[in-house]
Amino acid sequence: MPSGSDAAPTRVAFVLPPREVFTPDSAGAISRVVSRLAGATPGAVVIGRPIPKTTDLGRNRDAHSAEPAFEQTFANIRYEPAGNTTNLIRTLRRLNPDYIDIHQQPRLALALSYLLPGAKSMLFLHNDPLTMRGLKTRVSRSLMLRRLHRIVCVSKYLQSRYMTGLTGPGPTILPNPLTLSELPPPAAERERNILFVGRIVHDKGPDLFVNAFCLARRKLPGWTATMMGGDRFGPRSPETQYVAHLRGAAAKAGITFTGPRPHADILAAMASAAIVVIPSRWPEPFGLVALEAAASGAVVITSGQGGLPEAAGPGALHIDIASDDVSGLAAAMIAIVQDEKSWPELTEAGLEHARKFDSPVIAAALENLRASG
Repeated sequence: MPSGSDAAPTRVAFVLPPREVFTPDSAGAISRVVSRLAGATPGAVVIGRPIPKTTDLGRNRDAHSAEPAFEQTFANIRYEPAGNTTNLIRTLRRLNPDYIDIHQQPRLALALSYLLPGAKSMLFLHNDPLTMRGLKTRVSRSLMLRRLHRIVCVSKYLQSRYMTGLTGPGPTILPNPLTLSELPPPAAERERNILFVGRIVHDKGPDLFVNAFCLARRKLPGWTATMMGGDRFGPRSPETQYVAHLRGAAAKAGITFTGPRPHADILAAMASAAIVVIPSRWPEPFGLVALEAAASGAVVITSGQGGLPEAAGPGALHIDIASDDVSGLAAAMIAIVQDEKSWPELTEAGLEHARKFDSPVIAAALENLRASG
């Protein structure tokens, strides 16, 4: 690569997992992360599945659900629909990138390191590597470390999982980014509302939220609770049997259940609610919702599973929910409500923590990773 002011810009291709939809209204966590990184990388190309014609990068969405800054980010990114693996390889050969950032696909990353030796392949892991094909054995994980330019984990928790049974240098940690300029400003006076945001699936603990609020609500006069989410990302999530069950349980508990909502509505709710609860049962690989809540100025309560403490930061409360015991979660709700004087300190700690994850900061760190080694 040439150096100096006349150097050609680095060509970077971001490769999405097959199930990820790269549209503002249907984007999952990985597509949102990639949009932020690609948006901060001049000349970057995102490669993934064909985009449904009905969405067209969000330009035909209803006006009420528009998220202008976020939508503009998607619209300004060059997108290449590759479809199957053969077409993906053809696309990459045509683009001839300097770096290929492959998200969540270990075996593809390894194959591309052989098929396209002129590019530097980097594997980004957003989930537990010990559950992923191509990384389940010590031998396979060791081979990846030797073969790829970089392996990037989004949290220390995932890095520790990757290094299970291994010694020596391991994957690099690069947290998920959050574009702070796209968030609505935190409300000066918070609503007396306790908010659950996330997928309505067992692993995310929405039933724990309902049970904890039921246990605590007699000591929470004047407070409300709200649940936002569906079985999948995006406002078109289906009404599964589990979602229907939680909708009924929430109604009995006096909790407002909105169902799936556009991401803009979720961010607005987090910017106004006093408390956001993330009671995940499973070890979260990172916990982007926790970071969004901290960046929105809410007091955050989590289960402390996996990467949640890293994402939520020092201002959050992390409660043990072993054996589905919600007494600690209920007690945390009550303690925060009854100690309103602590809110400014907790929210400022969350806001200060979130600044470290701003997209330009993380994108600069990624560029340094590409250039080093």
